[in-house]
Amino acid sequence: MGITAGKIRIIGGNWRSRLISFPDRDDLRPTANRIRETLFNWLGQDLTGLNCLDLFAGSGVLGFEAASRGAQSVVMVENDSVVLRFLQENKEKLQATQISILKSDALRFIQTDTRKFHVIFLDPPYRLNLLPTLLKQISLLLEVNGKIYIESSDHWVPEHPWAVVRNGKAGEVYYQLLENINE
Repeated sequence: MGITAGKIRIIGGNWRSRLISFPDRDDLRPTANRIRETLFNWLGQDLTGLNCLDLFAGSGVLGFEAASRGAQSVVMVENDSVVLRFLQENKEKLQATQISILKSDALRFIQTDTRKFHVIFLDPPYRLNLLPTLLKQISLLLEVNGKIYIESSDHWVPEHPWAVVRNGKAGEVYYQLLENINE
C-alpha cells in the first residue's frame, strides 16, 4: 500500500513557488506559510553564507526554505525512513547540493556532531516534550550570535541562558526565535 503524500510550497528565494512533497505521518506538521514568512522576515530573508540545521526535518520545508534563501549549507536530521525518502526526492528534484540529509536520532546527533550552525530549527513532535532537553544540550552546536527557532503547542518560556528575541502565535502553534544570552 502506498503512502499518501501532501505538498507544500516554498514561499521565497530561488525556489519560490516550487512544491515539495511529504508523507502522511504521525507528528509530521509542515510549518505553515504564514509562520514561515514571519520567521524568515525575522531572520532577514537572505541567509547567504549561513549554516543551518533542521533537527527534526519532517517535511523539510524549513530547511528547503533556508536553502532557497541562500544558506551555504543545510543539514536535515530525520529518523523516519519513509520521511527520509521524500526528503531525498525533494533534494534531487531541486538539485539542492547545499543540503545534507542524515538518518539519525536528534538527541544522538546533538550529542555527537561537532559542526556549528548559525540557525537551528527545532520543531520536534509536540507529544514528546523535548524542547527543555534539547535546549540544555544544543548550545555547543550554535555559532556565536546564532539563533534557534522553536515551535510548540503551548506558550512555553525557555530557561536561562535562552532569551526570546521574537515570538508569535498562529492557530494552535506558538513559535519563537531564541538566542543564548551567555555569549
